[in-house]
Amino acid sequence: MTDTQTPFPPERGGLLLLDLDGSGAHPAAWRLDPAGPARSLLPQRLRETVLAAESAGFHAATFSDGPTPRNPSAAAHLDALQRAAFAAPVTRSLALIPEVDTVYTEPFHVGTQLASLDYVSLGRAGWLVAASADAAAAAAVGREHVAAPALADEAADAIEVSRRLWDSWEDDAVIRDVPSGRYLDVDKLHYADFAGRNYSVKGPAIIPRPPQGQLPVLAPAGLLAPEQVAAGAVDGLLLSAPAPGLLAAEVTAARAQNQPRVAGGPALIVELDIVLDARGQSASDRLAALDAYTPWQETRARFTGTAAELADLLAELLLVTDGVRLHPAVLDVELEELARLVLPALRLRGLLAPIHPDATFREQLGLSRPPSRYADAVTRATTAVPSTRGANA
Repeated sequence: MTDTQTPFPPERGGLLLLDLDGSGAHPAAWRLDPAGPARSLLPQRLRETVLAAESAGFHAATFSDGPTPRNPSAAAHLDALQRAAFAAPVTRSLALIPEVDTVYTEPFHVGTQLASLDYVSLGRAGWLVAASADAAAAAAVGREHVAAPALADEAADAIEVSRRLWDSWEDDAVIRDVPSGRYLDVDKLHYADFAGRNYSVKGPAIIPRPPQGQLPVLAPAGLLAPEQVAAGAVDGLLLSAPAPGLLAAEVTAARAQNQPRVAGGPALIVELDIVLDARGQSASDRLAALDAYTPWQETRARFTGTAAELADLLAELLLVTDGVRLHPAVLDVELEELARLVLPALRLRGLLAPIHPDATFREQLGLSRPPSRYADAVTRATTAVPSTRGANA
């Protein structure tokens, strides 16, 4: 997409995101996999899952991650960025959004890896920002533990580094001029020159500007300070609540605190755990059986009921929010019901954004492709100060 193209308008329906976390969001989900917990690590398993999500009509898939397991009793899973990169060539319309920590990872490498994901997915990459407050996460990588008050600054710094690196190559920096033997126009590469509290990054990036220019960045509400969100650090906020009935109020409160979408404010996406009636069992019975192994202690809003009831709840939410991110208790079971009953019902009601093969994630969010900040700065400087090169020659 070029700078002059018009993105798909966000008012044409909401987005549905599906979290693909191992065998499911419930910590005991892997126990119900007949092939055993190792199946969740197999490449063909990931291929089947992302293709099923895309075929069902989801707009995006998220990949959870962290320096240490969230649920020690759960089966292992692979690095989120690696899973997203593997999924990119086998999908066509599904946006791929890995969760990447901002505290215990090197910002330069994170920005580079995310830009590479944008290339391999042809512009369908996003970034789900995480900031671990767990001391064990720091110990796992030999870093000093960062306490909660400093997490917002660490996350904001990491986002800013990546954004500067993504802009450090102008869009036309690669010239491939065979007669002169030049691959790059070095005047179109720029230093990021970031000096943070704990590190500095010079740059420029080691790969050209990503296809989207700037990858959409999502973050949990409350991670960043309000002024950081207002300054445009993120393109979307993930909202949660203790119960489904409170999610709409969270959206209303967030809209009051942030700029509207038309003025550059973030998209608002609500989080929802789901357990559905399926395969002859009620949702409550299925949840009780899972909790008998390991109680599900997640603090997100949780829906337990039929597919029709879930469709009604999502219909209400999609009228007030920009999207919903679903966390299925058992991925195989819930995804089957979502594909067969829930998403078709929502499409019949006209509540979901249309699926556009090969659309970028920015286009899905209704965002245009921004120019490089450095190219803009060079243009302003050239316009403001006339060249004297000829007069002094």
